[in-house]
Amino acid sequence: MGKRVCLLATCLMLVLGCGGGNVLDPKFQPQVANNPDNFQFQATGVTNVTQTLTYNWQNSGAAASINQACSVSGGSAAIHLRDATNAIVYSKDLKANGTFTNNPGTAGTWKIEVVLSGVSGTLNFRAQKN
Repeated sequence: MGKRVCLLATCLMLVLGCGGGNVLDPKFQPQVANNPDNFQFQATGVTNVTQTLTYNWQNSGAAASINQACSVSGGSAAIHLRDATNAIVYSKDLKANGTFTNNPGTAGTWKIEVVLSGVSGTLNFRAQKN
């Protein structure tokens, strides 16, 4: 029993250490690359998911370039970026594809929130220091 508790605690620390408060089901092949000044997210074949994913991201700049290339076939999906002061500096529906910039913010640890409500499709976006 003690080994199981230790293993569970270790797994929990690994998940939280990656900056995600939630984990997307592995069957959707989620790929998250959370590097300083460069964040990438992709999930394929998402089906009817309602979930909010939160990631802490290091941005050494005051702005970011966000590239969205999603194919949402049902439900809704949105992305929100909060700067180091927790102010929302970017908020957009993931059905909008293209490259966008955020309102100026404060460098440091930003939060990336992916809000999914009954969403189906393929999700793909990148945020990079601008």
